[in-house]
Amino acid sequence: MSIRSAALFDLDGTLIDTASEISDAVNRTLADFGLAEVREQQVRDWIGHGTGWLMQQAWKSRASKENAEEWATVMERFVHHYHETAGTRSHLFPYVAEVLAGLKGADVAIGIVTNKESRFTDRVLSAHGLSHTFDIVISGDTLPTKKPDPAGVVKAIADVRSDLQHALFVGDSQIDVQTARNAGLAVWAVPYGYNHGEPISASQPDRLIDDLRPVLGHFQ
Repeated sequence: MSIRSAALFDLDGTLIDTASEISDAVNRTLADFGLAEVREQQVRDWIGHGTGWLMQQAWKSRASKENAEEWATVMERFVHHYHETAGTRSHLFPYVAEVLAGLKGADVAIGIVTNKESRFTDRVLSAHGLSHTFDIVISGDTLPTKKPDPAGVVKAIADVRSDLQHALFVGDSQIDVQTARNAGLAVWAVPYGYNHGEPISASQPDRLIDDLRPVLGHFQ
């Protein structure tokens, strides 16, 4: 069996700018409970651990108390709102479409490893015409664990018949860098994403790139 080269990507903040529509869903949820909005920049700083954790941060910043019964209702409302907003105000970052097309043309396997839950991942990809672009998509609820646990990238590499020496992971956050480190995988990072308000250079990726074009060059 021949080994394929593989380019794996984080989704939010790496391929697609989704912060505005996530912020819309968060603030609609808060409004349902009579709570004040949060700023979009706050939402950007919370992206990376999955939408449940993100909504929890917003809720804690506005609500005076929390209990299990009410939290379940909060998440029901958030899921409802994000189902409506997913794909409405997001956009691909520069050169993403061109690089993905170039990688496919070069027979490089391409995949996503994200902490976003699959129902939202699928909706965002569909909104941007990317549903059938990737060889594999690992979402935050695909496996029992999620990033920075390396299981997602390990499974993705195995499923596309690649290996650590022929694969590269590209992300925008410390979580992505740590995930790749935990797997023993090379990791590049872009500086324009959502790294909890910190410069991604501080996480010391193997390479910092301004946009995704060097990824295509790496595999040519």
